[in-house]
Amino acid sequence: MGTTAGQQLRALFYVLPPGESSFRTLEEVPDYVEKSIPFFIAFIVLEFVVSWVQQHKLPGRINDGISSLSLGILSRLPDLLFRSVDIVSYIYVWNNYKLFELPWDSEWTWYLTFLGVDFAYYWFHRISHEVNILWAAHQVHHSSEDYNLFTALRQSFLQRYTSWMFNLPMALFIPPSVFAVHLQFNLLYQFWIHTEVITNIGPLEWILNTPSHHRVHHGRNPYCIDKNYGGTLIIWDRIFGTFEAEDAKVVYGLTHPVNSFEPIWLQLRPLAHIWNTFWAAPGFCNKLSVIFKGPGWGPGKPRLGLPEEIPAVTGNEVPFNPSVPAYLNCYAVIHFAVIMELYIDLLATVAALSQETILLRIVVIILSLTSFGFLMENRPKAVILEIIRCSVFLGVYKLGYLRNELSLLDYAYETQSGMLSQWSAK
Repeated sequence: MGTTAGQQLRALFYVLPPGESSFRTLEEVPDYVEKSIPFFIAFIVLEFVVSWVQQHKLPGRINDGISSLSLGILSRLPDLLFRSVDIVSYIYVWNNYKLFELPWDSEWTWYLTFLGVDFAYYWFHRISHEVNILWAAHQVHHSSEDYNLFTALRQSFLQRYTSWMFNLPMALFIPPSVFAVHLQFNLLYQFWIHTEVITNIGPLEWILNTPSHHRVHHGRNPYCIDKNYGGTLIIWDRIFGTFEAEDAKVVYGLTHPVNSFEPIWLQLRPLAHIWNTFWAAPGFCNKLSVIFKGPGWGPGKPRLGLPEEIPAVTGNEVPFNPSVPAYLNCYAVIHFAVIMELYIDLLATVAALSQETILLRIVVIILSLTSFGFLMENRPKAVILEIIRCSVFLGVYKLGYLRNELSLLDYAYETQSGMLSQWSAK
C-alpha cells in the first residue's frame, strides 16, 4: 500500500492518526522508513541552511557526515537479505503463544501499542547503556563528535539482534500489523530530535523527547552520562529517575573517542575490546562481569563503574579531524553520492533482483564505504584500497550487475582508476 507525501511527512513526526495507519495484515503495512529517505535528505539540507542563517556556521563536517551515513547504510543492508528479526520473532510468538487478540482497527489498540513500543524502547535503550555486550552495539550511535541530523542515521547493524526480545510481551495480544507500524514510527520520530537548531519547544518538553533532552543523552559531560533514554516520550525517564535537563554546554561523543571514520571498525572495535578484556580478566565471575555489567565496570567496582572515573570535560575538546586535501574531500563526496544512489536504487528494486546481484551490490557498497573511511582518515593504504574499489566497481558493472543508468560513469571510473594509479606511483 502506498502513502502520500503528506502522510509520510506526518509519519516522521508520529502524527499520522489511527485511521490512516491501521492495517489488517502485515503485508499492507508500508515501509515508512524507506519512503522517508527523501525527507531525511530535505531536512538535512534545511538544517544546514538554518544553522548557517542562525550561527553563520555549518552543523557538521564532511568526514563525520559521510561516516554517519555509511553506518546508517550498513545498518540496513541485512534487511535486503533477511526479514527483520524484530518482525520474525514477533510473528512467531503471535502465532504460537498469543493469549488473546486485540482488534487491529481499534483506536485503543493503536494508542496502547504506541505506549507499549515506547516503553519497551526505553528499557532496551537503558539496558543497552548498562550491559557491556549490548553497549558494544549501541555505542556506534554515540561515536559521532558532532550532533546533527546525520547523527540520527548513525546506527548499528548489530543492535537489532538484541532489541527484538523487549517487544515480545506485546506479541501476546497486539496484532503484528499494528506493532510493525509503531516500530517504524518510534524510529522515525527520533530522527528530528538530533539537531542543535531547535532549542526548546515549551510545555511539550515535559512529555516528549525533544532535541534538548536528546542532546543531553548524546553528551559525554559527566552530568549527561546514562540519562534521557526515551524514544518518543520523556515521561519514562521522569518516572524511573533517569531524566536530566540540558544545562552546561554539551560536548558530544564517547567518553573515550574512537577517532575513526571507517564504518566496519566503528561497528566491531568494541567487540574486540570486550574479547581482549574477557580473556585478561581473572576468574570466571569476572569474565562474566566483563560481558554483562556496565562498560565502566572493573574488579572491585560497582556494576556501572565509578562516576568519578568519567573523564572531565573542559570545553576545549577538539574532535577527531585529520587534515585532508580539499580535492580528496570533493572526491569522497562525489563518489559517496554515487554509492548512496546505488543503495537507494537497491532498496527500491530488491524484490526483482537475484540473490547473486544483491550480494554483489552489497559487496560493492561495503567496500566503497570502507575505502571512503580510509580516504577521510588520510591513511597510507587509502589510495591502494581505492584503486581496488574502483576496479571491483568496474568489474561488477561490466558483468551487468549494476544499473544501466550508471553507464555514463563507466569511462569516469576507468579514468579515475588511472589517475589514482599514477598518484600512488608518485
